[in-house]
Amino acid sequence: MKMHSEREAVAAYCRKLTELGLTRGTGGNISIYDRELKTFAISPSGMDYFQMKPEDVVVMGRDGEHIEGMRKPSTEVELHRIFYEKREDINAVIHTHSVYCTVLGVLRESLPPSSYLVAYAGTGVRCASYATFGTRELAENVYEAMKDRYAALMANHGLLAGGKDIEDAFTVAEEIEFCAETYIKARMTGDPVLLEQEEMTEMVSRIRDKYGQNRK
Repeated sequence: MKMHSEREAVAAYCRKLTELGLTRGTGGNISIYDRELKTFAISPSGMDYFQMKPEDVVVMGRDGEHIEGMRKPSTEVELHRIFYEKREDINAVIHTHSVYCTVLGVLRESLPPSSYLVAYAGTGVRCASYATFGTRELAENVYEAMKDRYAALMANHGLLAGGKDIEDAFTVAEEIEFCAETYIKARMTGDPVLLEQEEMTEMVSRIRDKYGQNRK
């Protein structure tokens, strides 16, 4: 079976999405890229994550070719493929329907530097312009919003996170959801105090060095 370890990891991390409250039902999708083979393993469309086996995960070529797997791939193939086409520092992509990131997406607002932990994604998290799910337009909008960052909010939709590997991408997704939750709750209580750009630039450097987030 092609990309066996990557397909096992996709299935395992899909279950973690639900277990940790980053999505519900069959929402969201995950992929892992093999840069040498130019292929990626991506979660199947509409399948119960707790029934999913490695062989249910689909192997795709970076050009969009369906290489292996009997299942239909996620409808968001383009949302993953564009990053493997254009970003050499991203080898795993996670799309979540996490509640607080989605709330900001519905408001069509970005996540400002309300916590130093936002630095897992960059100095802030932009909100991508709206487009219909599963389209190349959506992929391009999110790609633009994620330039020089490792996460982007998706208008009226959710969150996209990327990383050098699946562990890295999942950490970004978790931390940004936490930051979105604290920011929204702070706004309900008062006026959040944001960190300065200079401080966030320093935090980006420190987090990558201290917590293994150096993606180069």
